[in-house]
Amino acid sequence: MIKNIVLVHGGFVDGSGWQSVYQVLKKEGYSITIVQNPTVTLAEDVAVTKRALARQNGPAILVGHSYGGAVITEAGTDAKVAGLVYVTAFAPDQGESVSSLIQNPPPGAPVPPILAPQDGFLFLDREKFRASFAADVSEDTAAFMADAQVPWGLEALSGAITAPAWKTKASWYLIATEDKMIPPAAQQAMSKRAGSTVIEVKGSHAIYVSQPQAVAQFIMKAASEAALAAR
Repeated sequence: MIKNIVLVHGGFVDGSGWQSVYQVLKKEGYSITIVQNPTVTLAEDVAVTKRALARQNGPAILVGHSYGGAVITEAGTDAKVAGLVYVTAFAPDQGESVSSLIQNPPPGAPVPPILAPQDGFLFLDREKFRASFAADVSEDTAAFMADAQVPWGLEALSGAITAPAWKTKASWYLIATEDKMIPPAAQQAMSKRAGSTVIEVKGSHAIYVSQPQAVAQFIMKAASEAALAAR
């Protein structure tokens, strides 16, 4: 059994968004660590994630949402990682970054309401936050997320992957079909390239907040399948 789960958040948010997923997994007996990325540089976020992995007693499933997918792609080569779970996340290849992946969106894809950089950091337009990031989250929760945004550093977006963990580790990918931040077509392409086990769930970019049960069940599936593969 793999009972260690390490949850990695994405840009504009912090680890508290995982609370409901955490509660479901905790009830099922999993040991959960929630990484708090500074989201200033990719290298720093990878280092923070690797410190979290070092604290695990045995193998772990490494889970990333959105930009957190880039973090787990770089950090996931760690010996303690038994599998990677991408939750509507970026899964870059060697030399790619979040910046390079979002450079040429497919025709007709929604454009996230990212404001002009302030001192090297990005924010989403508060008024458009819910529609783009959290359309299926309650108005109150989405408003709080918009007002509690964490500055996302341009250096984090431009951090390039050196050795993609999905090339050597098994991966699972949850596609959010109503995502307005990462187009579902891009999610499909990245998950296919990574050879991931895929599930599609109708939900927004904040599906880990709006549908914690579905996300937790998928993480548990990955933990179970990774444990079987390790036998």
